Amino acid sequence: MESGNENITGEDAVENGGSNMLKAISGGFPRLLVLLTLVALTECSPFPDSVKCKKDNKDCTITNAYGMYNDRTICRAGDAVYPRNEEEILDAVSSASRSKRKMKVATRYSSSVPKLSCPEGDNGLLICTKFLDRILNIDKKDMTMTVESGVRIKELIHAAGDAGLAMPHSTFWWGVTVGGALGTGAHGSSLADNGSALHEYVVNMRIITPDPVHGAIIRQLNSSNPQLLAAKISLGVLGVISQVTFQLMPIFKRSVTILMRSDSDFAYRVKPYGSEHTYSSLIWYPHLREVDYAVDDRVNMSVPGNGKLDYVGFFPLANSISAMNRYNEERIERMNDPDEKCIVSNLTTFSIEALAYGLTNDGVTFTGYPVVGLQNNLMASGKCLDDVENFLITTCPWDPRVNGLFIHQTSISISLSNARDFILDIQKLRDMNIYAFCGSEYYNGIIMRYVKASTAYLGETDDVIKFDMTYYRSKDPMQPRLNEDLFEEIEQIGLYKYNGLPHWGKNRNLAFDGVIEKYKRSHEFLKVRQEFDPDGLFSNDWTDQVLGIKGRTSIFRPGCALEGLCICSQDLHCNPRRGYFCRPGKIYKDARVCSKSS
Repeated sequence: MESGNENITGEDAVENGGSNMLKAISGGFPRLLVLLTLVALTECSPFPDSVKCKKDNKDCTITNAYGMYNDRTICRAGDAVYPRNEEEILDAVSSASRSKRKMKVATRYSSSVPKLSCPEGDNGLLICTKFLDRILNIDKKDMTMTVESGVRIKELIHAAGDAGLAMPHSTFWWGVTVGGALGTGAHGSSLADNGSALHEYVVNMRIITPDPVHGAIIRQLNSSNPQLLAAKISLGVLGVISQVTFQLMPIFKRSVTILMRSDSDFAYRVKPYGSEHTYSSLIWYPHLREVDYAVDDRVNMSVPGNGKLDYVGFFPLANSISAMNRYNEERIERMNDPDEKCIVSNLTTFSIEALAYGLTNDGVTFTGYPVVGLQNNLMASGKCLDDVENFLITTCPWDPRVNGLFIHQTSISISLSNARDFILDIQKLRDMNIYAFCGSEYYNGIIMRYVKASTAYLGETDDVIKFDMTYYRSKDPMQPRLNEDLFEEIEQIGLYKYNGLPHWGKNRNLAFDGVIEKYKRSHEFLKVRQEFDPDGLFSNDWTDQVLGIKGRTSIFRPGCALEGLCICSQDLHCNPRRGYFCRPGKIYKDARVCSKSS
């Protein structure tokens, strides 16, 4: 493996993929994703709000950004309120608290996959943070910023940049709100400073909780309050976060180079690589036997460069292209054709690499590595999120109003001490069926990000690397996926063989079954929940199941394993009529997966 400290040009970076790209195009099925270059500068219909009400904010529904929860339900609520300040939050919580009414906080886009925002039932109340979007104070001397909880990462990082300051770390997707990030432990990639999780930079928080005397009270939490360690990752069960103060640092620049290398010694490089660069991250393409290493470090402000990141996966995409991509993937799945899926996924990978993942040297064009730019211009993006209305001509590719992406997401934290062996296990599965991994490479491979051990009660228990996999989900819950068993085995290897932790805002139901037992300080979190909300007004069935209070997250019914609602224990949990039976894993014999009979 060549040193990650070298610099290479853009031409060098894609040279080894050029001939393969031509082969993929000549294969007769070029995925229309390459047309992203044609739509990247178009305007895009704004992304829809997650909450929809019939009249006067009554008779409402809420779902996630994909338009469907894991169990394919849409949650109902009696009504929704849209507070614009703390006084209005207090009024809403107090009124609901006095009548013992269930309530949940809803962010504008509800980016979380699980049912964290579901108030459960027609009597429930949704408290929406859409208009809690103000930057309240920037203290340049103390380098702090106070914002309302509905502020998105986009506004957060750019307001800091305009003041000559920088968030040390953030999420890659800028559509996440501050409250949503603190509800789920959202993060970037780094082991530097306090780590890459946004909540590690919270120094003060105001949260409104029920109160038996006053109906609701404002609690001010800072570093002297141990309750802050619960509120930093709250799962939305403690109350309504109204204001958050972050610790910033002076503005700086970053220098980014993407190195494309063989994965032959990848398993042995992954642990030390996390400490070699400030913002180390990786994207793994097992079928191509390639890893893209991000050589990403802070540099002096005097280094020339005005680079910018507009990640290509977040470009607005023409509705017709989204629909055609989906149609073709469904056709490949129906035909059970892994070869064609590999042709398409190869083209996708080579196109994204040729576009430098959306990096540009001057905000417009990519001329070669390294790309140097200000922190706020390189840390997050989301071009498709909020432009002017164009009647759905272009949208985010996963917009539920169009027939575009419909996917599963698996995101598992693996301790750095176990990362090598986990990768070696995946490589063993890859060598048994190399074509199976084209299903994840269709969605830009396995994204790997570093996260430091957390101070939060429900944060990472060790320094970890998170493995994020996105893959096809059928519109028919009883329809198995191509190479269903492989992804189920990887999921179970990570969660159970290596005791991995699921991302609170992603994953399928099975990942959360019994998960609270893996957190040594979970009892401290539950004490704070009991103190802040003894009647559980901000809890729902899902959070009770996740926290081990009542029930379990697995749902057992015919076909449940196909959707990740359960781990199969009987053939009917798969789909025997279509030839899928519950079988042990290929290398992890304790796994139970839905395998196609030969």
